Amino acid sequence: MILKLLLAVLGIFGLAAIGLDLQYRRRAGNRLELTAGKWGLEVAEADRILLIGDLEFVNQTQRLDVMVPEIWAEATLLSKDPVEQHQVKTRIISRFPDIDPRDDGYWESDIVEVGKREPIEVQVEISGENLASLQSVWVKVHFVTYGPGGRIPRTKHIVVPLKFPDATGSKQWRSADNAELLPVKTHLLSSLDDPIEVVKRYVVPHAQPGDVVTLGESPVAIMQGRYRHYTEIQPGWLAKRLCYMFDRTSSLATACGLQTLIDIAGAPRVFFAFVVSIPFKLLPRSISKPLQVDGMFYRLAGEQANLIDDVTGTIPPYDKFVVLGPADPQGLCDRIQRETGLSAAVVDVNDLRRVKILASTSDVSEKFLTQALITNPAGNANEQTPLVLIRPTAATTTGLAVPAPNPSP
Repeated sequence: MILKLLLAVLGIFGLAAIGLDLQYRRRAGNRLELTAGKWGLEVAEADRILLIGDLEFVNQTQRLDVMVPEIWAEATLLSKDPVEQHQVKTRIISRFPDIDPRDDGYWESDIVEVGKREPIEVQVEISGENLASLQSVWVKVHFVTYGPGGRIPRTKHIVVPLKFPDATGSKQWRSADNAELLPVKTHLLSSLDDPIEVVKRYVVPHAQPGDVVTLGESPVAIMQGRYRHYTEIQPGWLAKRLCYMFDRTSSLATACGLQTLIDIAGAPRVFFAFVVSIPFKLLPRSISKPLQVDGMFYRLAGEQANLIDDVTGTIPPYDKFVVLGPADPQGLCDRIQRETGLSAAVVDVNDLRRVKILASTSDVSEKFLTQALITNPAGNANEQTPLVLIRPTAATTTGLAVPAPNPSP
């Protein structure tokens, strides 16, 4: 009788523990996000620049408030010239409606209620000589969330461009077997940019009917804010062990790179994909290639497994981040065609003559794109040419039937 009672009590405690854990996983706390905001140049003088960003805290935690007891900012200047002589000052001003801004820079802790948005102002002041050489500012807003998840430090990374290439100047076209190619240089793209507006600004002035614009998959993901600083990724048990199973050049060959995939696809799916792919890895190449079973892990783990770029995979300052693949590339291509009249594609191209078409408008031939991009005209270094305008040659039959693009940027 006592044993049965003891087992019943243990069962009740066990069910209670399971219930608590399930509700914890379903309602992860401290889901307080900070937006990239809107940035503008308040002062733009030869020896002084004042950048102001209007950002917002957004509480996405279910039923519970989250506090912000600490926040501070730092800024890294990006330039092709030395920046040691430049002085940088940052300041954060609370625009919470129930708090009066303080002149001494002290951050007064406050609560962001459930479902609410609370504004803050971030100021970056730069002084010194030759400020015209600055290309962009990497702003890191560090803050601490305090709530049901405990004390969790967070960082919002925002790249603010300061220099913009001439969008309408003469450009250098290149010849391919089936098209003329124009790699299009842009400013350093960031989550503050809209891909549609970037195409309108830099590509449309040079386009004509029948042209196709391609966008690199990593730049698109960056504009969508789909990147994570390596310090914010906490590799788990599976990622630390499984990453050794990948080729050393793979973005999944590091614990943080693989953990990024696990966070997206889930540990069960990643583990399942790995186990199931083992027999296919053992097949001789002469068998696996005709059967089209190469890369079985990447097929089973989901498209992001192929698209993740690990640290060092993109241009500075994104070389410090793990960059994911873009979200809804097909929808983006359709929007570009709808708003500019240009056919479009989102592509992943490298110097190994590998071309992957993630998405394209319905009037574009993938065979034509692959042939045009096989030499990777956008480059794999720091060319900063994430867009390529493709103009089919007169002898090329592409199947394109594109309306004339809007001539205004």
